[in-house]
Amino acid sequence: MHVPPKQFGAELRRARNEAGLTLTRLASAVHYSKGQLSKIENGHQRPTLQLARRCEVELGCPGRLTALLPDPPGAPAPAAADKPPSRRLVLAAGAATVLLSTSVSGSAASASSGAQAGDGSLTASARALLIHFRRMAQSCPPHTVLVPLAEQTRALVTLATDAERGTRDELLLVGSRFAEFTGWMAQESGHDEAALRWTDHAVRLAFQGGDHQLGHYALVRRALMAYYRGHAAETVTLSAAASDHRLAPRIRGLAAQQEAEGHALAGDDSASLRALDRARGLLAAAREEGDPSPVGPIHLPDPVAMFTGWCLYDLGRPAAAAEALDAACAALSPQAHRNRARYGVRRALAHASAGEIDHACTVAHEALTSASAVRSYTIGLDLRRLAGVLGRHRGHSGVRALAPDLTAALTLSAATRTAPPVPAPS
Repeated sequence: MHVPPKQFGAELRRARNEAGLTLTRLASAVHYSKGQLSKIENGHQRPTLQLARRCEVELGCPGRLTALLPDPPGAPAPAAADKPPSRRLVLAAGAATVLLSTSVSGSAASASSGAQAGDGSLTASARALLIHFRRMAQSCPPHTVLVPLAEQTRALVTLATDAERGTRDELLLVGSRFAEFTGWMAQESGHDEAALRWTDHAVRLAFQGGDHQLGHYALVRRALMAYYRGHAAETVTLSAAASDHRLAPRIRGLAAQQEAEGHALAGDDSASLRALDRARGLLAAAREEGDPSPVGPIHLPDPVAMFTGWCLYDLGRPAAAAEALDAACAALSPQAHRNRARYGVRRALAHASAGEIDHACTVAHEALTSASAVRSYTIGLDLRRLAGVLGRHRGHSGVRALAPDLTAALTLSAATRTAPPVPAPS
């Protein structure tokens, strides 16, 4: 249901009066100025989801205010994704392609004669290269690795064509992981349609190699895209579809994490925390299995802790979110710039929403260096939210000092979508 701001404001005033809070006390509790909150109550300013959720927490009326907000818009129009890459990017891909072809030169021929089957050297080289790309992607813009990733996927498929069955399946499975990571980098570039195409390609390669489970992980990826669009119900539905008990623990664990975010976005505290508990147990079981090429993020020491912090933020509990994210971010590697940017910005947003403006600016200053380096479109979404919260404190000296760097990081993340287009799967 969509109601005008005046009706939302009237319902907020009614709930505040029922709780026995003055405008001054509620404004202090949600870290808005009295004047700003008055404008919202009088229908002169549109409320945000985060403010509605914060007010619901303080007034003890879950769902009463968020139900009055408009549905989130649909997905943005996809940027061009199927144009040929520039010659410069194709040449840049050459170095990485040579790395794989050099490491396996002479091996493809032996694979066709049966000598390669079972010894694992070819697939081990490919897995090592994928780890290398994942490390690179932690420190550079996503479009710089997209073409090399696409070329490696094609090279592995070509090598698999002439290999014996055992080696063929192994190469296709590693190729599916390359395609899956290409899809993730496409999403980081703001190209959702291209991300879905590469994820679907990864599913096909995995199926051909004998892995019939990756298709369920594709549902998790789609759920993440729904989450970024603000679609809570779709996020939960897609994630739950990847929770079948017959699936590998890692896929089910990643699905449970994403389901928790969907429940948090919907304001369902208990369902979100239950999903996080499931994720914690499943991902612990997955670590014991020791998959050499796991799907999903691999550079987070404790992913559930990070998801817990962000779920708490979506649930309207920024102080608890800041505490959880502070502890989880302390374990991040200094070289993991993409993760330090993503979760550093979220830490800053949690602290700012909790009224800790000085500390939020300190945290944001540290995160912006990494954010400007990796130029992620999805991190840019959180940067815009941070800019909105800090914008309520324009007179604060720390906010004024941070403004130029924050503006620069926002500009770079937005420019990611206009970078050279994503190559299409073959």
